[in-house]
Amino acid sequence: MAFSENSRKSLIPSFLYSSKGMALDRMARRSSNPSLTLTQPEKAASFVVPSPNEPSSKKIEMYSPQFYAACTAGGILSCGLTHMAVTPLDLVKCNMQIDPAKYKSISSGFGVLLKEQGVRGFFRGWVPTLLGYSAQGACKFGFYEFFKKYYSDIAGPEYAAKYKTLIYLAGSASAEVIADVALCPFEAVKVRVQTQPGFARGMSDGFPKFVKSEGVLGWAFHLYVINMFNSFGYLLLDLLWWD
Repeated sequence: MAFSENSRKSLIPSFLYSSKGMALDRMARRSSNPSLTLTQPEKAASFVVPSPNEPSSKKIEMYSPQFYAACTAGGILSCGLTHMAVTPLDLVKCNMQIDPAKYKSISSGFGVLLKEQGVRGFFRGWVPTLLGYSAQGACKFGFYEFFKKYYSDIAGPEYAAKYKTLIYLAGSASAEVIADVALCPFEAVKVRVQTQPGFARGMSDGFPKFVKSEGVLGWAFHLYVINMFNSFGYLLLDLLWWD
């Protein structure tokens, strides 16, 4: 079996090739043979072969700022990228809900989009999708961990252990309320861009039009209420089972 240089070192005790180990070895040889003298190369040898070290693993402390930052980053990547990847399917689904006579099924919906808008039309609205669900994921995962700790501290160690599931549900609910607030303005623009041809090309020109026509709250508030009733229960269990 072939070994790399590092693996050979790791199989040999460090004292055998450290400077201290070499010195002990020379002393032992001289004591067994008093006539043995130091040679010139041996005198000049001053290099040290370093002992192999284990790679240092940096751990993140629970509930530290770095921990919350890692949860937030994980939420951005897991929610934002995955929702953006399924933009074509979401686009067909939204159009099937708005115009079921035209978009009769998923397969025929893709055919209609390809015929009318080409391949580029499959990703119409990907920017508000990416931004909106990244914001939702950041708030959902980040605030979930925060509220879990917050409610557990309020309850105390005994009740926190006894009512762990209820505390996690409360943390999930609190996080989802904030996460949906972050999502809904982007979701409102996304739906308009995907279902109303000519409304806007994307987020940059769609959001100003949306604010001008609907106001700062406008349709986003109605969408928020619908979204909360539609998926709030699922979102609660989503985080609970994730933990």
